[in-house]
Amino acid sequence: MSDPHRHDRHHRHPRHDEPTPPHGRWHRLAHRLTPHSHESADKLDPALESSARGLRALWVSLAVLGATAMAQAAVVVASGSVALLGDTVHNTADALTAVPLGVAFVLGRRAATRRFTYGYGRAEDLAGVVIVLTIAASAVLAAWTAVDRLFDPRPVAHLPAVAVAALAGFAGNEWVARYRIRVGREIGSAALVADGLHARTDGFTSLAVLLSASGAALGWRLADPVVGLAITAAITLVLRDAAREVFRRLMDAVDPALVDRAERVLGQVPGVRGVGELRLRWIGHRLRAEVALVVDGEVTVRRAHRIAVEAEHALLHAVPRLTAALVHADPAPTPGETDPHLALAHHAGA
Repeated sequence: MSDPHRHDRHHRHPRHDEPTPPHGRWHRLAHRLTPHSHESADKLDPALESSARGLRALWVSLAVLGATAMAQAAVVVASGSVALLGDTVHNTADALTAVPLGVAFVLGRRAATRRFTYGYGRAEDLAGVVIVLTIAASAVLAAWTAVDRLFDPRPVAHLPAVAVAALAGFAGNEWVARYRIRVGREIGSAALVADGLHARTDGFTSLAVLLSASGAALGWRLADPVVGLAITAAITLVLRDAAREVFRRLMDAVDPALVDRAERVLGQVPGVRGVGELRLRWIGHRLRAEVALVVDGEVTVRRAHRIAVEAEHALLHAVPRLTAALVHADPAPTPGETDPHLALAHHAGA
Protein backbone atom coordinates (compact mmCIF):
# COMPACT_ATOMS: atom_id res chain seq x y z
CA MET A 1 0.00 0.00 0.00
CA SER A 2 1.31 3.45 -0.88
CA ASP A 3 2.20 5.95 1.81
CA PRO A 4 -0.48 8.67 1.72
CA HIS A 5 2.10 11.35 2.47
CA ARG A 6 4.04 10.35 -0.65
CA HIS A 7 1.02 9.92 -2.86
CA ASP A 8 1.42 13.44 -4.12
CA ARG A 9 3.81 16.08 -2.91
CA HIS A 10 1.60 18.97 -3.95
CA HIS A 11 -1.93 17.99 -3.00
CA ARG A 12 -3.85 15.22 -1.31
CA HIS A 13 -6.44 13.37 -3.34
CA PRO A 14 -9.86 12.92 -1.73
CA ARG A 15 -11.21 9.41 -1.45
CA HIS A 16 -13.58 8.67 -4.26
CA ASP A 17 -16.33 7.60 -1.87
CA GLU A 18 -16.12 10.71 0.33
CA PRO A 19 -18.75 13.45 0.00
CA THR A 20 -17.68 16.36 -2.15
CA PRO A 21 -17.00 19.59 -0.20
CA PRO A 22 -18.84 22.77 -1.19
CA HIS A 23 -15.94 23.94 -3.35
CA GLY A 24 -15.56 20.45 -4.86
CA ARG A 25 -16.58 21.36 -8.41
CA TRP A 26 -13.96 24.10 -8.68
CA HIS A 27 -11.36 21.83 -7.05
CA ARG A 28 -12.17 19.01 -9.47
CA LEU A 29 -11.95 21.36 -12.43
CA ALA A 30 -8.55 22.67 -11.32
CA HIS A 31 -7.39 19.14 -10.63
CA ARG A 32 -8.60 18.02 -14.05
CA LEU A 33 -6.45 20.66 -15.73
CA THR A 34 -3.39 19.75 -13.64
CA PRO A 35 -1.22 16.74 -14.48
CA HIS A 36 -1.48 13.99 -11.87
CA SER A 37 1.73 13.00 -10.12
CA HIS A 38 2.28 9.99 -7.90
CA GLU A 39 5.33 8.70 -6.08
CA SER A 40 4.80 5.30 -4.51
CA ALA A 41 6.62 4.41 -1.30
CA ASP A 42 6.62 0.83 -2.55
CA LYS A 43 8.82 2.05 -5.40
CA LEU A 44 10.94 4.56 -3.46
CA ASP A 45 11.99 2.09 -0.79
CA PRO A 46 13.40 -0.39 -3.35
CA ALA A 47 15.10 2.57 -5.06
CA LEU A 48 16.92 3.42 -1.83
CA GLU A 49 17.77 -0.24 -1.41
CA SER A 50 19.18 -0.31 -4.95
CA SER A 51 21.52 2.57 -4.03
CA ALA A 52 22.67 0.61 -0.99
CA ARG A 53 23.30 -2.45 -3.17
CA GLY A 54 25.28 -0.32 -5.60
CA LEU A 55 27.44 1.06 -2.80
CA ARG A 56 28.03 -2.42 -1.43
CA ALA A 57 29.11 -3.66 -4.87
CA LEU A 58 31.52 -0.75 -5.22
CA TRP A 59 33.24 -1.20 -1.87
CA VAL A 60 33.57 -4.96 -2.23
CA SER A 61 35.03 -4.63 -5.73
CA LEU A 62 37.33 -1.81 -4.53
CA ALA A 63 38.77 -4.11 -1.88
CA VAL A 64 39.29 -7.00 -4.34
CA LEU A 65 40.84 -4.87 -7.09
CA GLY A 66 42.94 -2.91 -4.62
CA ALA A 67 44.48 -6.10 -3.25
CA THR A 68 45.08 -7.39 -6.79
CA ALA A 69 46.75 -4.15 -7.92
CA MET A 70 49.03 -4.04 -4.87
CA ALA A 71 50.20 -7.61 -5.49
CA GLN A 72 50.84 -6.84 -9.16
CA ALA A 73 52.68 -3.60 -8.34
CA ALA A 74 55.17 -5.53 -6.19
CA VAL A 75 55.86 -7.88 -9.11
CA VAL A 76 56.24 -4.91 -11.52
CA VAL A 77 58.96 -3.40 -9.33
CA ALA A 78 60.83 -6.69 -9.23
CA SER A 79 60.39 -7.72 -12.89
CA GLY A 80 60.25 -4.45 -14.86
CA SER A 81 57.46 -5.79 -17.11
CA VAL A 82 55.70 -2.96 -18.96
CA ALA A 83 52.86 -5.27 -19.93
CA LEU A 84 52.21 -6.02 -16.28
CA LEU A 85 52.67 -2.32 -15.49
CA GLY A 86 49.93 -1.44 -17.97
CA ASP A 87 47.67 -4.06 -16.42
CA THR A 88 48.44 -2.80 -12.91
CA VAL A 89 47.71 0.81 -13.87
CA HIS A 90 44.43 -0.26 -15.44
CA ASN A 91 43.47 -2.28 -12.36
CA THR A 92 44.31 0.64 -10.09
CA ALA A 93 42.26 3.05 -12.21
CA ASP A 94 39.38 0.59 -12.24
CA ALA A 95 39.49 0.30 -8.46
CA LEU A 96 39.58 4.09 -7.99
CA THR A 97 36.49 4.62 -10.16
CA ALA A 98 34.54 3.27 -7.19
CA VAL A 99 35.17 6.59 -5.40
CA PRO A 100 33.26 9.00 -7.70
CA LEU A 101 30.57 6.40 -8.33
CA GLY A 102 30.17 5.84 -4.59
CA VAL A 103 29.84 9.59 -4.04
CA ALA A 104 27.19 9.68 -6.77
CA PHE A 105 25.20 6.88 -5.13
CA VAL A 106 25.28 8.73 -1.80
CA LEU A 107 24.19 12.01 -3.43
CA GLY A 108 21.43 10.23 -5.32
CA ARG A 109 19.79 9.24 -2.05
CA ARG A 110 19.32 12.87 -0.99
CA ALA A 111 15.84 14.31 -1.20
CA ALA A 112 14.89 16.75 -3.94
CA THR A 113 15.10 20.47 -3.14
CA ARG A 114 13.53 23.59 -4.56
CA ARG A 115 16.69 24.10 -6.65
CA PHE A 116 17.24 20.46 -7.65
CA THR A 117 13.60 19.52 -8.07
CA TYR A 118 14.42 16.13 -9.65
CA GLY A 119 16.88 15.24 -6.90
CA TYR A 120 20.56 14.39 -7.34
CA GLY A 121 20.31 11.23 -9.43
CA ARG A 122 22.17 12.86 -12.32
CA ALA A 123 25.34 12.74 -10.21
CA GLU A 124 25.54 9.10 -11.22
CA ASP A 125 25.74 10.09 -14.90
CA LEU A 126 28.51 12.57 -14.10
CA ALA A 127 30.36 9.76 -12.34
CA GLY A 128 30.01 7.79 -15.57
CA VAL A 129 31.81 10.61 -17.38
CA VAL A 130 34.62 10.45 -14.80
CA ILE A 131 34.89 6.69 -15.38
CA VAL A 132 35.18 7.21 -19.14
CA LEU A 133 37.91 9.83 -18.65
CA THR A 134 39.74 7.48 -16.27
CA ILE A 135 39.66 4.68 -18.84
CA ALA A 136 40.99 7.10 -21.48
CA ALA A 137 43.84 8.19 -19.19
CA SER A 138 44.83 4.60 -18.47
CA ALA A 139 44.87 3.88 -22.22
CA VAL A 140 47.21 6.84 -22.85
CA LEU A 141 49.57 5.79 -20.05
CA ALA A 142 49.67 2.16 -21.19
CA ALA A 143 50.33 3.20 -24.80
CA TRP A 144 53.10 5.65 -23.82
CA THR A 145 54.90 3.04 -21.71
CA ALA A 146 54.59 0.32 -24.34
CA VAL A 147 55.88 2.53 -27.18
CA ASP A 148 58.81 3.70 -25.05
CA ARG A 149 59.77 0.10 -24.27
CA LEU A 150 59.30 -0.89 -27.94
CA PHE A 151 62.12 1.48 -28.92
CA ASP A 152 64.18 0.63 -25.86
CA PRO A 153 63.56 -3.07 -25.14
CA ARG A 154 64.73 -4.45 -21.81
CA PRO A 155 64.77 -7.96 -20.40
CA VAL A 156 61.94 -9.00 -18.08
CA ALA A 157 63.00 -10.67 -14.84
CA HIS A 158 61.11 -13.07 -12.57
CA LEU A 159 58.91 -14.45 -15.35
CA PRO A 160 57.17 -17.05 -13.12
CA ALA A 161 56.10 -14.26 -10.74
CA VAL A 162 54.81 -12.20 -13.71
CA ALA A 163 52.76 -15.20 -14.87
CA VAL A 164 51.27 -15.72 -11.40
CA ALA A 165 50.46 -12.00 -11.10
CA ALA A 166 48.74 -12.13 -14.50
CA LEU A 167 46.56 -15.07 -13.43
CA ALA A 168 45.71 -13.31 -10.17
CA GLY A 169 44.73 -10.19 -12.13
CA PHE A 170 42.45 -12.19 -14.40
CA ALA A 171 40.73 -13.96 -11.51
CA GLY A 172 40.17 -10.78 -9.50
CA ASN A 173 38.91 -8.75 -12.44
CA GLU A 174 36.57 -11.39 -13.77
CA TRP A 175 34.97 -11.84 -10.34
CA VAL A 176 34.53 -8.08 -9.96
CA ALA A 177 33.19 -7.77 -13.52
CA ARG A 178 30.50 -10.38 -12.96
CA TYR A 179 29.52 -8.81 -9.66
CA ARG A 180 29.33 -5.22 -10.95
CA ILE A 181 27.50 -6.08 -14.17
CA ARG A 182 24.95 -8.24 -12.38
CA VAL A 183 24.20 -5.62 -9.71
CA GLY A 184 24.30 -2.77 -12.25
CA ARG A 185 21.72 -4.44 -14.47
CA GLU A 186 19.51 -5.35 -11.54
CA ILE A 187 19.38 -1.77 -10.23
CA GLY A 188 19.51 -0.09 -13.66
CA SER A 189 22.86 1.69 -13.24
CA ALA A 190 24.58 2.31 -16.59
CA ALA A 191 27.67 3.66 -14.81
CA LEU A 192 28.04 0.49 -12.72
CA VAL A 193 27.59 -1.71 -15.80
CA ALA A 194 30.24 0.33 -17.63
CA ASP A 195 32.54 -0.11 -14.66
CA GLY A 196 31.93 -3.86 -14.80
CA LEU A 197 32.77 -4.00 -18.50
CA HIS A 198 35.94 -2.09 -17.67
CA ALA A 199 36.88 -4.74 -15.10
CA ARG A 200 36.16 -7.57 -17.54
CA THR A 201 38.56 -6.14 -20.09
CA ASP A 202 41.14 -5.78 -17.35
CA GLY A 203 40.84 -9.53 -16.84
CA PHE A 204 41.57 -10.26 -20.48
CA THR A 205 44.50 -7.86 -20.49
CA SER A 206 45.89 -9.82 -17.54
CA LEU A 207 45.79 -12.93 -19.70
CA ALA A 208 47.66 -10.96 -22.35
CA VAL A 209 50.38 -10.32 -19.77
CA LEU A 210 50.64 -14.10 -19.41
CA LEU A 211 51.30 -14.30 -23.15
CA SER A 212 53.95 -11.62 -22.73
CA ALA A 213 55.71 -13.66 -20.09
CA SER A 214 55.54 -16.74 -22.29
CA GLY A 215 57.04 -14.85 -25.25
CA ALA A 216 59.83 -13.45 -23.10
CA ALA A 217 60.59 -16.94 -21.79
CA LEU A 218 61.01 -18.11 -25.40
CA GLY A 219 63.53 -15.32 -26.05
CA TRP A 220 61.33 -12.79 -27.90
CA ARG A 221 62.51 -9.48 -26.44
CA LEU A 222 59.70 -7.47 -28.02
CA ALA A 223 56.95 -9.67 -26.54
CA ASP A 224 56.46 -7.39 -23.53
CA PRO A 225 55.97 -4.05 -25.38
CA VAL A 226 53.94 -5.69 -28.17
CA VAL A 227 51.53 -7.17 -25.62
CA GLY A 228 51.47 -3.76 -23.92
CA LEU A 229 50.23 -2.23 -27.17
CA ALA A 230 47.62 -4.99 -27.48
CA ILE A 231 46.44 -4.13 -23.98
CA THR A 232 46.13 -0.49 -25.06
CA ALA A 233 43.94 -1.54 -27.99
CA ALA A 234 41.73 -3.57 -25.64
CA ILE A 235 41.37 -0.60 -23.29
CA THR A 236 40.36 1.54 -26.27
CA LEU A 237 37.56 -0.87 -27.15
CA VAL A 238 36.25 -0.73 -23.58
CA LEU A 239 36.49 3.07 -23.74
CA ARG A 240 34.28 3.07 -26.82
CA ASP A 241 31.59 0.86 -25.25
CA ALA A 242 31.60 2.70 -21.93
CA ALA A 243 31.47 6.13 -23.61
CA ARG A 244 28.53 5.04 -25.76
CA GLU A 245 26.62 3.77 -22.72
CA VAL A 246 27.23 6.92 -20.70
CA PHE A 247 26.47 9.21 -23.66
CA ARG A 248 23.12 7.51 -24.20
CA ARG A 249 22.23 7.97 -20.55
CA LEU A 250 23.19 11.65 -20.65
CA MET A 251 20.94 12.07 -23.70
CA ASP A 252 17.98 10.47 -21.88
CA ALA A 253 18.02 7.36 -24.08
CA VAL A 254 15.93 4.41 -22.89
CA ASP A 255 15.40 0.90 -24.15
CA PRO A 256 12.58 1.07 -26.77
CA ALA A 257 11.21 -2.16 -25.25
CA LEU A 258 10.37 -0.19 -22.09
CA VAL A 259 8.39 2.32 -24.16
CA ASP A 260 6.54 -0.51 -25.89
CA ARG A 261 5.71 -2.11 -22.55
CA ALA A 262 4.46 1.19 -21.11
CA GLU A 263 2.22 1.82 -24.15
CA ARG A 264 0.85 -1.71 -23.98
CA VAL A 265 0.06 -1.43 -20.28
CA LEU A 266 -1.59 1.98 -20.65
CA GLY A 267 -3.71 0.75 -23.55
CA GLN A 268 -5.16 -1.98 -21.33
CA VAL A 269 -6.39 0.43 -18.64
CA PRO A 270 -10.22 0.71 -18.74
CA GLY A 271 -11.29 4.10 -20.06
CA VAL A 272 -8.08 4.86 -21.99
CA ARG A 273 -8.90 5.44 -25.65
CA GLY A 274 -5.36 6.21 -26.74
CA VAL A 275 -1.86 7.12 -25.63
CA GLY A 276 -0.56 10.51 -26.72
CA GLU A 277 2.88 11.65 -25.64
CA LEU A 278 4.87 9.11 -23.66
CA ARG A 279 8.30 9.99 -22.32
CA LEU A 280 10.65 7.98 -20.14
CA ARG A 281 13.93 9.22 -18.73
CA TRP A 282 16.59 7.93 -16.40
CA ILE A 283 17.57 9.98 -13.36
CA GLY A 284 20.50 8.03 -12.02
CA HIS A 285 19.30 4.43 -11.84
CA ARG A 286 15.63 5.36 -11.51
CA LEU A 287 13.07 5.87 -14.26
CA ARG A 288 10.52 8.67 -14.48
CA ALA A 289 7.56 8.80 -16.87
CA GLU A 290 5.42 11.55 -18.36
CA VAL A 291 2.36 10.55 -20.35
CA ALA A 292 -0.72 12.15 -21.91
CA LEU A 293 -3.75 9.86 -22.21
CA VAL A 294 -6.82 10.29 -24.39
CA VAL A 295 -10.15 9.58 -22.66
CA ASP A 296 -13.78 9.95 -23.66
CA GLY A 297 -14.64 13.62 -23.79
CA GLU A 298 -18.03 12.99 -22.20
CA VAL A 299 -16.76 11.44 -18.97
CA THR A 300 -16.89 13.42 -15.74
CA VAL A 301 -13.86 15.08 -14.27
CA ARG A 302 -13.93 12.57 -11.39
CA ARG A 303 -13.97 9.63 -13.82
CA ALA A 304 -11.08 11.11 -15.84
CA HIS A 305 -9.14 11.47 -12.62
CA ARG A 306 -9.78 7.83 -11.72
CA ILE A 307 -8.56 6.70 -15.13
CA ALA A 308 -5.36 8.73 -14.69
CA VAL A 309 -4.74 7.18 -11.26
CA GLU A 310 -5.35 3.65 -12.56
CA ALA A 311 -3.02 4.25 -15.50
CA GLU A 312 -0.39 5.62 -13.17
CA HIS A 313 -0.56 2.64 -10.85
CA ALA A 314 -0.42 0.25 -13.80
CA LEU A 315 2.78 1.93 -15.03
CA LEU A 316 4.45 1.89 -11.62
CA HIS A 317 3.81 -1.82 -11.22
CA ALA A 318 4.62 -2.89 -14.79
CA VAL A 319 7.75 -0.92 -15.72
CA PRO A 320 10.90 -2.00 -13.85
CA ARG A 321 12.69 0.68 -11.82
CA LEU A 322 9.97 3.26 -12.53
CA THR A 323 9.59 5.33 -9.35
CA ALA A 324 7.48 8.30 -10.49
CA ALA A 325 4.89 8.98 -13.17
CA LEU A 326 3.15 12.16 -14.30
CA VAL A 327 -0.15 11.32 -16.02
CA HIS A 328 -2.39 13.82 -17.81
CA ALA A 329 -5.81 12.94 -19.24
CA ASP A 330 -7.02 14.76 -22.37
CA PRO A 331 -10.56 14.51 -23.75
CA ALA A 332 -10.86 12.92 -27.17
CA PRO A 333 -11.55 15.66 -29.74
CA THR A 334 -15.04 15.73 -31.23
CA PRO A 335 -15.48 15.87 -35.02
CA GLY A 336 -14.21 19.23 -36.26
CA GLU A 337 -12.43 19.97 -32.97
CA THR A 338 -8.65 20.47 -32.92
CA ASP A 339 -6.49 18.38 -30.60
CA PRO A 340 -5.47 20.73 -27.72
CA HIS A 341 -1.82 19.63 -27.92
CA LEU A 342 -1.70 20.40 -31.64
CA ALA A 343 -3.37 23.76 -31.06
CA LEU A 344 -0.80 24.69 -28.40
CA ALA A 345 2.04 23.63 -30.67
CA HIS A 346 0.65 25.73 -33.52
CA HIS A 347 0.23 28.71 -31.21
CA ALA A 348 3.82 28.37 -29.96
CA GLY A 349 5.10 28.17 -33.55
CA ALA A 350 3.23 31.32 -34.43
